[in-house]
Amino acid sequence: MPTITTKDGVEIFYKDWGSGQPIVFSHGWPLSSDDWDAQMMYFVTRGYRVIAHDRRGHGRSAQVADGHDMDHYADDLAALTAHLDLKNALHVGHSTGGGEVVHYIARHGESRVAKAAILSAVPPLMVQTAANPGGLPRSVFDDFQAQLAAGRSAFYRDIAAGPFYGYNRPGAKPLEAVIENWWRQGMMGGAKAHYDGIVAFSQTDFTEDLKKINVPVLVMHGDDDQIVPYADSAPLSAKLLKKGILKTYKGFPHGMPTTHAETINADLLAFFRE
Repeated sequence: MPTITTKDGVEIFYKDWGSGQPIVFSHGWPLSSDDWDAQMMYFVTRGYRVIAHDRRGHGRSAQVADGHDMDHYADDLAALTAHLDLKNALHVGHSTGGGEVVHYIARHGESRVAKAAILSAVPPLMVQTAANPGGLPRSVFDDFQAQLAAGRSAFYRDIAAGPFYGYNRPGAKPLEAVIENWWRQGMMGGAKAHYDGIVAFSQTDFTEDLKKINVPVLVMHGDDDQIVPYADSAPLSAKLLKKGILKTYKGFPHGMPTTHAETINADLLAFFRE
């Protein structure tokens, strides 16, 4: 399996398919690069080079105890782009991966980056604070950690079968294979990484990162997102970005790259080609 080793000795698994302008995909919590199957298959057949890695502690990457924070996530992504010597890259991040992309660009600069897209993404800040009154209470994320520690298998199953894909909505038709694939990806990773990752995605404030970014960024979000609520995320991020483009999807859930892959892929392609 292709891997790189980071400067702190962590082995990171990645996929690298095709040739052409590179698209680099950053996945959500607690998943893996496999969550991008629908996008990678779509773009590799349209002349792009598609790359995705398993975040440290996730998927097939090393299940280390430490470094499960946005600084390390961004640095690991930078190590991958440097190892592959990527130029003029398009970065796509979903959920936690959206935060990873934003932090990577702000922290490591734009010399390798052409454009970015963040989907159902956690920026600017998920947790409720005095400066972010519309955020979710800290107790929500404390409860996530408690449920994970008590038995993550059942917890992951409930997330996938319910709010992540909107399968708990009236009239929804849950797909068992999609639920099982989410659970499979989650259980491949390490419990410690996922436990710490909850703090990383919920408490990292990306406000200053967003302000630093000069490349065009497409901000894509469903207005029925039950994981990262729309009102306190996408519209705020789009305003903070210098070249932010907000695209709102009526009724789409958090997991829209899977449930509405045709729409998401077509919109990404149009943005990349502009």
